[in-house]
Amino acid sequence: MSTISIIGTGGMARAIGGLAAKAGYTVEVMSRDVVKARAFAEQIGGGATTGKYGTPPAGYIVILAVPYGAVLEVVKQYGNALAGKILVDITNPVAADHMSLVTPIDRSGAQEIAKVAPADAPVIKAFNTLFSHVLAAERAEGQSLDVFVAGDHAHGKARVSAFIESLGLRSMDIGPLPMARTLEYVCLLSLGLMTHSVKHSRFAIGISLLA
Repeated sequence: MSTISIIGTGGMARAIGGLAAKAGYTVEVMSRDVVKARAFAEQIGGGATTGKYGTPPAGYIVILAVPYGAVLEVVKQYGNALAGKILVDITNPVAADHMSLVTPIDRSGAQEIAKVAPADAPVIKAFNTLFSHVLAAERAEGQSLDVFVAGDHAHGKARVSAFIESLGLRSMDIGPLPMARTLEYVCLLSLGLMTHSVKHSRFAIGISLLA
């Protein structure tokens, strides 16, 4: 298996990193906080490494696992160090009211990231509709989680989809990058369900294929 780089050390970073390590990938952790990065790498095990923040990631696929409020600045700081990489945007630009997005009405967070990323670093939206603890939890046999994917770059989308499938998850292509805004609204749907209907966050939104 190849190397997967993760920028960030939060819950989603740990969930994706843990699954990647179990699937046989070498996980590279990158963070401004070196102590947290080292602790995260030690927790993952499986030969996980730490990379110097701001330098070219070792992995061809780079998971942007920082909050939306920080991700644009992070991508700008890395700059050309991300050239030639596939950037996976897992963020949700949710406003403080948890009922709206902070991005312009006709733009997704993923598109905003693409505007500041190197031209040869395609942005693929994925993983943003799942809670980190649900993604990290052990699943019974026959259970799977759907990961919705949006992007304009066919090769990049195919590589990210193959990565998702290798983690034991189901990749569902929903179209080009502007559809990422739809996925960001799915996050709002999840928050609404958690608050008003389900009353907890131990659930996942997915597709049931009927006969």
